[in-house]
Amino acid sequence: MHPQVSIDDIEITFLQGTRSQFPRSHCIHIVGVQSLAIGRFMRYGWFEEKEDLDKCILHFTEAILLPPVPTAAPGLSIVELLFRLALVLLHRSKKFEQLDDVRCAVEYLRCLRALPLDSSDLLRNKVTESLVEALYFHVRLGTQDPRRNMEEMLVLCRELLASDISTHFPTAAFTSLCLAIETEPHGPLLDEVIGCLREAVKACPPHSHLHQVRLTLADALRHRFAMTHSRDDYEDARALFEKVVDPNHSGENLGSEQLLALLGLYRLAYNRANYFKNPEYFEEAMSHCRFMLGNASLPKDIRSFLTEELLRIVSSQGTAVFEDLSYFDGIRETYSKAAIEDNILKLKDLLSNTRLGTPGNSKYLDSLAGWYRTKFSLTNDTIDIEESIKYWRLLLDATDVLSNSRSGYLIRLCTTLNVAFRGTNEIRYLDESIIVCYDILKLEGTERTHFDIIRMLLSSLFARLSLFNRTEDVNEVMRLIPLATDDRYAQAPARFELSCTWAYIARRIGHPSISVAYAKAMTLMQDSLSFSPTVQIQHDRLVAMDDMCKRMPFDYASYQVGLGRLEAAIETLEQGRALLWSEMRGLRTPTTGPNEEDLPLARRLAGINQELETVAMSIAPSRRLETENSVTQGSDGFIDAFGRLFLRQRKLQEERDELISQLQGRPGFEGFSKTPSFATLQLAASHGPVIIINHCEWRCDILILPSNARPSLIPTAEDFFDRANKLNDCLLDARNNCGLDSPEYELALCFILSELYQLVGKPVIQRLRELGTPEQSRIWWCPTSVFCSLPLHAMGPIPPTNEVRAKPQYISDLYICSYTPTLSALIESRDRDSHPSGKSSLLLVAQPDISLPDAQAEIKVIQALSVQVTSLVSEDATSPAVVDGLRDHTLVHFTCHGTLERAKPFDASFELHGGDRLTLLEIVRSRLPSAEFAFLAACHTAELTEASVPDEGLHLVAAMQYCGFRSAVGTMWAMADIDGPDLARYFYKSMLSKKKEGIPYYERAAEALRDAVQRLRRKKRISLERWVNFVHYGA
Repeated sequence: MHPQVSIDDIEITFLQGTRSQFPRSHCIHIVGVQSLAIGRFMRYGWFEEKEDLDKCILHFTEAILLPPVPTAAPGLSIVELLFRLALVLLHRSKKFEQLDDVRCAVEYLRCLRALPLDSSDLLRNKVTESLVEALYFHVRLGTQDPRRNMEEMLVLCRELLASDISTHFPTAAFTSLCLAIETEPHGPLLDEVIGCLREAVKACPPHSHLHQVRLTLADALRHRFAMTHSRDDYEDARALFEKVVDPNHSGENLGSEQLLALLGLYRLAYNRANYFKNPEYFEEAMSHCRFMLGNASLPKDIRSFLTEELLRIVSSQGTAVFEDLSYFDGIRETYSKAAIEDNILKLKDLLSNTRLGTPGNSKYLDSLAGWYRTKFSLTNDTIDIEESIKYWRLLLDATDVLSNSRSGYLIRLCTTLNVAFRGTNEIRYLDESIIVCYDILKLEGTERTHFDIIRMLLSSLFARLSLFNRTEDVNEVMRLIPLATDDRYAQAPARFELSCTWAYIARRIGHPSISVAYAKAMTLMQDSLSFSPTVQIQHDRLVAMDDMCKRMPFDYASYQVGLGRLEAAIETLEQGRALLWSEMRGLRTPTTGPNEEDLPLARRLAGINQELETVAMSIAPSRRLETENSVTQGSDGFIDAFGRLFLRQRKLQEERDELISQLQGRPGFEGFSKTPSFATLQLAASHGPVIIINHCEWRCDILILPSNARPSLIPTAEDFFDRANKLNDCLLDARNNCGLDSPEYELALCFILSELYQLVGKPVIQRLRELGTPEQSRIWWCPTSVFCSLPLHAMGPIPPTNEVRAKPQYISDLYICSYTPTLSALIESRDRDSHPSGKSSLLLVAQPDISLPDAQAEIKVIQALSVQVTSLVSEDATSPAVVDGLRDHTLVHFTCHGTLERAKPFDASFELHGGDRLTLLEIVRSRLPSAEFAFLAACHTAELTEASVPDEGLHLVAAMQYCGFRSAVGTMWAMADIDGPDLARYFYKSMLSKKKEGIPYYERAAEALRDAVQRLRRKKRISLERWVNFVHYGA
């Protein structure tokens, strides 16, 4: 027996006797009750008997109700008693999850803060810190208004920061603040919390609790990164974690803070890898695991967790698990059967010394269930998985039906049952997992987890469906999915992904909800991007989407085509592609023709649009936010730079939506800012037909959009989809593995152009003739998917008809070909204000160097043109000078290197003087009201960045279009420098011809390019790739 415990028993017995011998008003009785309360709590600390804790609370309550002790007496004041009672109640709520206790603790601490505490020994800051802790546990255990609690916590933490915290830093308050925000992940409060924590890091004295506060801020940033996938949050969180971990640390004898920081680094790296699905990111996450597992003193529970994580990553990457992990003695030891059995024996011994329902008892049941499941992964012995299930059931039996922990235990039981089914193929496990999912959905207060539970339930139903094909399972799947896609607690990207699954399944089985599912997916598609404030993050979200989600608009359009709804299919394709350009273009759409009373609304909307555009393009991928010094205090409180950006975007978006709603209620504005109707989209064909190619696995279609008739549908062959994929792969393989001027590439390109003609060109030419479209007419290609990278303008050669031709003809010899990323982009390129009055002027941007030996000759060709030319050459060609020059000229010609950055389309750039670069993002930021035409005689200007989304059309030519140029010429791959002077000479001779006076230059450009390319083809021994390379975009 512990000697202190026996003495304490004697003291408690004595105090109980003494108390009964004196009246309630007597000083000895009052002090005795107080001492009993303190003694009971001390004994609870040794024995952990809940009875002692309960009686402690009763005695403190009794002491508060007794008369106060005289000033000279050795007792506690009412203020001190109330504070201790609040702390004990908070302790009991933590241990036994009693919601009423934490409610009382909160109210008592609020009362204490309302008292003049300066006269007592109780520090006000200690009360405030305890109140923040209590508010957190109130949120954790369940409150009807968690946001209100968190807002109060923020106010209290800011009050602490403004007070004297030099002697005691309230670390617990800031930790509680960070933990509480996890219950409200979608709101702007997270940004305010991060701002407050940044201020706490700055205020924390060195060598005090600085590492703890840094860890708290890092965790909050990691949490936000998991939602926004902002590179800046990732880098900032990593920098904070690394400050806690000594970079020279060997990994041995890790302190608790270092261990937490290393775990934070792993979780951060895994979040990034799991979202972007990048093998290099997975390798980084695995390296963090290996580093920690190399530490012999690593606690066993953490070793177990990390080993399971590492096994899971390696398995998901398709690598040989045991070969990969054989180097780690610690892993082999942890996952050896002997070690697992040893852990199980120890846990059973510990369990036998606990009472049912106590925290220790629950902890050991939880651990035993987990270890038996781990053992089953090695033995595949049904006995082991049955033991795991048994302990989960015991844990659930010992857990109160109203406990917040119950749903978590049920989820783990459900996961174990699924493991059992996969390991044994026994259907009883699968059936029970389905029942457990329904049990979780019935629990009160679990609404925030319903989406994940339904997804787990769907997975089990799909498994059972694949075995038995039961109609009731099909019906249940189709009942559940719509419920989940409407779940207000789930993030839009996850709901969008599930809605795509819904549409796919409905179409596969012929369910009547096909159209509803597709419509839901289309609605959620844009919502899934709107949570991200910048275009870079939006692009990253698109890249990370599942393939089924990326192709959903094309699937929907193919379904509509199958129903004969060609106009609706064209509307769907327009809505579902070039999402980033469409979103940004919407911010520049003017409110044309407002009445006098509508002018204030229109002006306000224009101002908000401009602010939103600034936000969307405000953070370049290479820039980082400061980790600890980027906090300002304003009307929104303490917000870091990214948080301010996020809040600003949200507020602006809400105000914009409200203004648009008001405008749409005014006469003449009913269709403002809505998805363009077919009648509007058909305007794109006003100068010539637009040929839309929908590349879809369900069915592929070619649609020709005329100016004054219904769309014309061209049937495609059954193997159209696969043949197109093979052509795209062939082009990429040849470009990556052979030189552009190599015979191998020439042969590959020749094959691709010939196959494209058979696949697309031949039926299109035939249909154009049937529609009465004369040769030498303008036509526009509006491709999707792999066709965005294929040279449709150069399909051929076309076999001769009657006469014998000396040279082969390609489709560009019959029609003047242009491209457009969307119909709206083409319409807008014509609908801008009429081209500027006065003489046109051309801006020449050139950067000749040793790698561009013919650039000087091209410069001379441009400078000799009949229009006014302003030259920015060599050192004059800087980014600011070029952007300024673009604003003052109608035409521009670039002669320099163009570069692409893998997976970073907004970093595509023109190389200027001294390593300076004019990036795509900087171009997009510009507004160029005078712009007409741009000739981008640089490499890769119309080429899509590797690991980008083809249907977004993020390349330099599209950027020039967006910022104001009505049409542009670019290159599909690297450009041969030797062709620059000749092509420029031929092109401008045609475009500036006096025979075309009265026609705007931007409308002459496509024909001028066709003429120049035809002349270039006449040069001896010119390869296909040198002339196929050049493309025209726009009006």
